[in-house]
Amino acid sequence: MLLRIFPFLGWFKGYNMAAFRADAIAGLTVALVLIPQSMAYAQLAGMPPYYGLYASFLPPLVAALFGSSRQLATGPVAVVSLMTSASLAPLATAGSEGYIAYAILLALLVGIFQFALGVLRLGLVVNFLSHPVVNGFTNAGALIIATSQLSKMFGVSVDAADHYYETIMRVVAAAVHHTHWPTLIMGAAAFAIMFGLKKLNPRIPNVLVAVVITTLVSWGIGFEHNAKVDIASIKSAQVVADIEAFNKAAAELPAIAAKRAAMTPREDAAKASGDATEAINIAHELALLDLQKTVAKEDSSLYRTKLRQYLLTAVPGEGGKLAFYLQGEAPAGAATDGRTWIMRVGNSPLKTDTLPMIGGGQVVGVVPSGLPGISIPKFDLKVMLKLFPYAAIIALLGFMEAISIAKAMAAKTGQRLDPNQELIGQGLANMLGSAAQSYPASGSFSRSAVNLQAGAVTGFSSVFTSATVVITLFFFTPLLYNLPQSVLAAVIMMAVIGLLNASGFIHAWKAQWYDGAISIITFLATLVFAPHLDKGIMIGVVLSLLVFLYKSMRPRVASLSLTEDSAYRDASVFKLAECPYVAVVRFDGTLFFANASFLEDQITERMQSNKNLKHIILATDGVNDMDASGEEALSLLVDRIRSAGLDISLCGVKESVMDVMKRTHLLEHIGEDHLYPDLNQALCSVHKDSWHAPGESCPLTSVCRLPGA
Repeated sequence: MLLRIFPFLGWFKGYNMAAFRADAIAGLTVALVLIPQSMAYAQLAGMPPYYGLYASFLPPLVAALFGSSRQLATGPVAVVSLMTSASLAPLATAGSEGYIAYAILLALLVGIFQFALGVLRLGLVVNFLSHPVVNGFTNAGALIIATSQLSKMFGVSVDAADHYYETIMRVVAAAVHHTHWPTLIMGAAAFAIMFGLKKLNPRIPNVLVAVVITTLVSWGIGFEHNAKVDIASIKSAQVVADIEAFNKAAAELPAIAAKRAAMTPREDAAKASGDATEAINIAHELALLDLQKTVAKEDSSLYRTKLRQYLLTAVPGEGGKLAFYLQGEAPAGAATDGRTWIMRVGNSPLKTDTLPMIGGGQVVGVVPSGLPGISIPKFDLKVMLKLFPYAAIIALLGFMEAISIAKAMAAKTGQRLDPNQELIGQGLANMLGSAAQSYPASGSFSRSAVNLQAGAVTGFSSVFTSATVVITLFFFTPLLYNLPQSVLAAVIMMAVIGLLNASGFIHAWKAQWYDGAISIITFLATLVFAPHLDKGIMIGVVLSLLVFLYKSMRPRVASLSLTEDSAYRDASVFKLAECPYVAVVRFDGTLFFANASFLEDQITERMQSNKNLKHIILATDGVNDMDASGEEALSLLVDRIRSAGLDISLCGVKESVMDVMKRTHLLEHIGEDHLYPDLNQALCSVHKDSWHAPGESCPLTSVCRLPGA
C-alpha cells in the first residue's frame, strides 16, 4: 500500500553509490538541456521566458516521485506550450498579468483532470485520441510551432490575425519590409551549432553550447541597443501624428470595457424584473459599445502596424541626445549612428515622454532571482468553465505524449509501467506546479531520451534536475540577460524537427485507408483552424468515432468455403465457389443494437439469392458479446429461417454469448442439437442431410475455385 501511495520508496531497493552517481550525472545533463529549452517553450506559450524555469523545478520533481516511470523527464514541452498559447489567446494578451494568471490556473485544471482520471483508474480514456489523429495533429503542430518563431528570427512584430496563415503572411511582409540582420544571423548561427554538434556527437549538450556561445557574442557586441526618448525627439510630423492617433484609439478600449462592465448590474436587474423596455434600451447601448470597441480596435491595430513599419535614423546631438528622422529625411551632411531604429509598440498607449526605441536585437532581459512565490491560483468560475475544454484536451494530449515516451523507455529497461499511476504523477506535478507559478507541463521525449542515454537508474535523476534549476534561479539568472530571443526561437525550431513525421501518414494509409484519411484531415483542419487548435483535434476525434461506429454497425460478414490449406476462408476474397445447399456465414464483431439488423439483412440476402439453400451454419467464433437487441434479432432470425423451410445451426459459440443465450432461453429456442463446438463438427452433422447432388464435389468438402480465379 505504501508503494502505491509513494512509488518513490521502491527506488531504494538495491540502491547503491554507483546508481546515485549515475542519477546525479543524468540529472545534471538533463538540466543543461532543460534550462534553455524551458525558456524557449515559455516564450512559445506566450509567457515571459523565466516562467519556463518556474515550470522546471517542481513539476519534474513531483512527477518523478509519484509517477511510475523512473526515466521520464517532465517539464515544459512544445505541443503543450502551443496548446496553452492557443487556449489563452482569446482571453488575454500574451505576457500580460491576466494571461499569466490564466496560464497558472490552466495548469491547475490540467492537473486536477489528470489526477482524477488516475485515481478513478480511467487511464484508458486516452485511447479516444487515436494514433492517426495524434500523428496528424502533431505534424500540424510542429509546422505551426516552427513558423510561429519566424517573427523572432527576423526581428519583426505583427498583430495576430484571425487565421494563423494570415499571421504568417503578415510576418513575411514585415520581414520583406525590414529584417534585423544581426538577429537573423544570431538565430541561424545557433541553429547551425545545434545541428552540427548533434551530428558530430549526440552526447554533447548542443542546446547549452549554442546558448552559451550566442549569449557571450551578444554581450560582447552589445546586441541589445534600446533607448527611451521624448516625443520631441521624433522629427517627423507624420510619425508624431500617428503616435497621437494610436494613443487615442488604444486609450478608448479600456474606457469602453469599463462602461461595458458598469452596465452588467443594470442588465442583470432588467432580466430579474422582466422590464422589457429597459432590456431593449440596455441591449441597444451594449450594441453601440460593441461597435465603438470594434472601431477603436481596428484603429489601434492600423496605427500600431504603421508605427512598427517606420524605419528611423538617429542623429546624435549635444550631450549624446538622439534625434530621430525617417530614413532618407535626415539633414544633409548629418552624421547618423549607423543604426536602423524601430519603435516598440504594444497594445497599451505609448508614454510620450519615454517612447521605447529599438536599435538592436531583442534579448531575454531581466530574469528575477530566487524561487517564485508559493500561492494557490485564484479561482474564477467563469474563467474555469471557459478553460475546462482546453484543459481536458491538454491533459489527454500531454498524458498521451508522456505515456508513449515512458512505454518506449520501459521496453528498453524492462520496467513495469502503471498508466494510472503515471496520470496521478503528472496530475500532481501540474497541480503543485501551479502553486509555484508553473504553466502546464508534460513528459518530454527529447529530455527523457537524454536522461536514459545518460544512464539514469531511478527518478533521483529528476530530483537532481530540479535542484540544478533551483541553483540557477538563485545564482545564475543575471547570466541569462543577454540571451537573444532569436536563439530561443532557433531552440524551439530545432526541437520540433523531431515531431515532423511524414511517414506516419503513409503508414496509417497502408494499415487502413480511412486511418490515413483521418490523419491527413486532422493535419489540414489543425492548420486551417489555427490558432484554434482544439477544433482540429476534435474533428479528428469525431471522425475516428464515426469510423468506429460505422465499422461496428457494418461488421465483416463472410461466406466461407474450403481452400487448399484445409481452412475455411472468405469465398469472395479467395475467389472460391460456394455450396448451393449449405451456407456457412461468419459474423465478425459484437452482436448488439447497432448491427443486429445488418446481420438479418445479410442472411436474408443469401436466402433470396440462393433458392436451393437448405441449411445455414452461423459461425460465431468472432462474436465476443451480445446484448438484448442482438439476442432478439437472432431469435427472430431463427424463426424466419425455419418458417421459410430452411434450418439454422450455430458453431463456435463463446462462453459470454452462451451465457446470454441460456439466461434468455434462446438456447432452448434454437435447440442444443443445433449448436456445435466448431465448424468441422457442424458440417459433418449437417452436410449429409442437406447435400442434394450425389457424386458431385462440394465446395465445403473439396476445393472448388471459380473459373478464371
